[in-house]
Amino acid sequence: MNEITITKPDDWHLHFRDQDMLLETVPATARCFGRAVVMPNLVPPVTTAELALEYKSRILAARPEGSDFEPVMTIYLTDKTSVEDIKAAKQAGVLAAKMYPAGATTNSDSGVSSLESLYPVFEALADHGMLLLIHGEVTQKHVDIFDREKEFIDQHMVNIVNKVPHLKVVFEHITTKDAADFVLGAREGVAATITPQHLMLNRNDMLDGGMRPHNYCLPVLKRSTHQEALRAVVKSGSPRFFLGTDSAPHTKDRKESDCGCAGCYSAWSALELYTQVFDELDALDKLEGFASHYGADFYGLPRNTEKVTLERKEWVVPSNIELKGGHNIVPFYAGKTVSWSLKK
Repeated sequence: MNEITITKPDDWHLHFRDQDMLLETVPATARCFGRAVVMPNLVPPVTTAELALEYKSRILAARPEGSDFEPVMTIYLTDKTSVEDIKAAKQAGVLAAKMYPAGATTNSDSGVSSLESLYPVFEALADHGMLLLIHGEVTQKHVDIFDREKEFIDQHMVNIVNKVPHLKVVFEHITTKDAADFVLGAREGVAATITPQHLMLNRNDMLDGGMRPHNYCLPVLKRSTHQEALRAVVKSGSPRFFLGTDSAPHTKDRKESDCGCAGCYSAWSALELYTQVFDELDALDKLEGFASHYGADFYGLPRNTEKVTLERKEWVVPSNIELKGGHNIVPFYAGKTVSWSLKK
């Protein structure tokens, strides 16, 4: 097969950042995705309906002329989030709330430090038909960074799913066989997103031969056995797993500094790279469900009606992307050849 046409896909997890960065990130996503779930971990975080609507207006202002791309907005849960905040978010059209354990990833310092106190909020989300999106890692420093996702499942995820049985939960950017198995065995209303980097890479790609900062993301890349487990579940065609790039831009100087910024900016190549993965797995017939159907169905939104076509045509991801102000980004898979292209 040298060409494949699918329903226009959506990205169910990404980071646009803000201000001038939107002039880069929004067009990159709008080129091939109909919608995207926008993470709220700005500085300061998007914690209320009002802040979510203000952020949405800035995103819409950055859309390319003629684009009908739509951001799906979320709010950021903190220890102070109230049931009233959830009600207001629902009334404003916000579809989901994102829970970061405090300190788990970029701009998560305002995240949740006491999950037990948030159960009334989880109940409110369920009552109002909103989704809970979870960055599923513990943050205890004594827990090995490669084990933090599994520990979160054991310590928290099982309880959240079981104690609030009518709540829809998305286990974001899963990285382990443990997470895949948990989602497969969970009750109805539990799903997961999977990124291109976790399907394509394992921790050797970050550490072998020296630290490769542009492959550093959180949750961190895991063993090849976990990578293969993720590839197996997308090949299976299970509707519990769908596309979420976790595209997360940082400027080159920040990625290559002592800060250790986590995130892979994949917006300009993600759909093509997913296609490459499904092709490698001899599962191109499963791509449309993963990219275009299952996420919309889980969120209770209509599937897109437009189509996009990808062709077997090689191209090279640029080594850097220039930004306004003289900075640049090293994109995910920079300088490497991709075997599929979005047909214009």
